[in-house]
Amino acid sequence: MPTPASSASTSDAAHYGPQLGDAEFDFIRHVVGENAGIVLGPNKRQLVQGRLARRLRELGLPSYEAYCEYLREAGPEELVGLINAITTNVTSFFRENHHFEALASYMLPEAMQRNAASRRLRIWSAGCSTGEEPYCISMVAAEVLPASPRYDFKILATDIDSDVVAAATSGIYPLDRMSSVSQERLKRFFQKGGGEHLGCAVAKPELKSMITFRTLNLLHTWPMKGPFDVIFCRNVMIYFDQPTREKLVSRFSDMLAPGGYLCIGHSESIHAGTAPFKLVGKTIYRRNGGLNG
Repeated sequence: MPTPASSASTSDAAHYGPQLGDAEFDFIRHVVGENAGIVLGPNKRQLVQGRLARRLRELGLPSYEAYCEYLREAGPEELVGLINAITTNVTSFFRENHHFEALASYMLPEAMQRNAASRRLRIWSAGCSTGEEPYCISMVAAEVLPASPRYDFKILATDIDSDVVAAATSGIYPLDRMSSVSQERLKRFFQKGGGEHLGCAVAKPELKSMITFRTLNLLHTWPMKGPFDVIFCRNVMIYFDQPTREKLVSRFSDMLAPGGYLCIGHSESIHAGTAPFKLVGKTIYRRNGGLNG
């Protein structure tokens, strides 16, 4: 899930090389805000400079002024490079685990009851980052869904950053990032990597087959139609301004089945009246309608 870069990642570039001027910073803030919804306050200037320094080197550009001109000329093609450069992705397996416990205990069982006839179940991981979240959803689903009758179960996992989507699609993780995955789950759902992936865990086909990874900007048109039974959008909206958050929550409600659930991050909340949601657990909201009214 994309977040503005941390100060630690920019310390080596903040005081050397080209400097980010006022006009260039304002232009980049505008482009990022308009196209990704991410609010870059004045205090993010050094962070942006540090993150874009590498992009300047990659493109062979001498200054941020030259980069802004390049961005104007390249348009959407470079917009991807800009967004990838200034966002970082902080996530882990079973982060905010109460969401996955709720998924197992009542979200999936309710969805199975609601969709008993069609046996169609859909979950969206919006802001999937490097894939830990959708793979956790996949593990829980494999444990909860019955072998018979089989359910048509799919997870859509999206992120604005094409680099992290590519990493997530591979399903390969260093073993030191797997500490929050139980040994039982590790054995069932992952295999040991070999060769260049020695020291890594590789997601098994059983896990990967449930997930479709796609690059998607949440502020743009959504090609999927839904409905989804559960949407995870955690620690993404905190970086948007209030009007953008409210619009996004309303769009999520339109994509959810009545009685479906929206899981958000620990620092986020939905204001009463924003959309037809009821708070039913810690950062868990249920869309009105469905089995429970």
